Amino acid sequence: MKVLLTGGAGFIGSHIADRLLSAGHEVVILDDLITGHVEHLPPRARFYQMDLQSPWLEELLKIEQPQAVIHQAAQASVRRSVDDPVFDAGVNVLGTVALLQASVRHDVRRFLFASTGGALYGDAEVTPTPEDYPTLPVSPYGASKLAAEVYLRTFHAVHGLSYAALRYANVYGPRQDPHGEAGVVAIFSRRLLSGESARINGDGKQTRDFVYVGDVAEANVRALESDAIGSFNVGTGIETDINAVFQLLRRLTGSSQAEMHGPPLPGEQRRSVVDARKIERVMGWRPTTSLETGLTATARYFREAQGVPATAPGRPA
Repeated sequence: MKVLLTGGAGFIGSHIADRLLSAGHEVVILDDLITGHVEHLPPRARFYQMDLQSPWLEELLKIEQPQAVIHQAAQASVRRSVDDPVFDAGVNVLGTVALLQASVRHDVRRFLFASTGGALYGDAEVTPTPEDYPTLPVSPYGASKLAAEVYLRTFHAVHGLSYAALRYANVYGPRQDPHGEAGVVAIFSRRLLSGESARINGDGKQTRDFVYVGDVAEANVRALESDAIGSFNVGTGIETDINAVFQLLRRLTGSSQAEMHGPPLPGEQRRSVVDARKIERVMGWRPTTSLETGLTATARYFREAQGVPATAPGRPA
């Protein structure tokens, strides 16, 4: 199958590209490289450097004629969405609608969308949180992802477009950007390996559902090859607090840094964990990478990226 993958030079998108190619699919990548990296692009994929709202988007689909679209490109910073909700909506809502419209015009059969679990459900009273729990986002980022899901349902109703919205939990793994508003795993890994202080926000007892990026890539392949319509959580259903992640990474990086705590982030969710039984039941997907296995691979990636010798004193080989 020929697949147009947006955001394919990014953290999650590049892993999806690798997995698609290994499954025998043909991959065409669209990425504006604002947050993506050329070195993450697989050589067997065709690449277009382009914005989603480019007037050339229609021409790209006309030329390539993809059978499916996997839409990973997004404005993913919650903080930026609060500071500039118009920009956030422009990328996450209008960009998605432009891609949906072009997809319908050029006979795309299947459309997958990267949505969010935590930002849609907020501090849910039911944990792990299922897909039918009320979606009441408290950030413009969450609102834009929810709006995009509504457009997916609308394009399905009006045009018959087959779709699945994959609501990711906290994705981590190799290639994640450790700068800016990145995941805590990437931030801790880089800082512990470089000898910088890795500060935990608040008491560190806030929990997250950490799902390995390789498992997320597999979920996209399963969803691509399925006809199921709707929204599906992609997570482990396991809560892990930030203190536990710090301690695991400290051991895996060989760091002797003491646990340090700073002030809590205003408005930070206390608990976030999704119920992923629906996607297992419907598509046969479930995560297979344990947290320790995934963190080991992530620490190894950052060690190699930073040029930290595996045999350095105090560091595990």
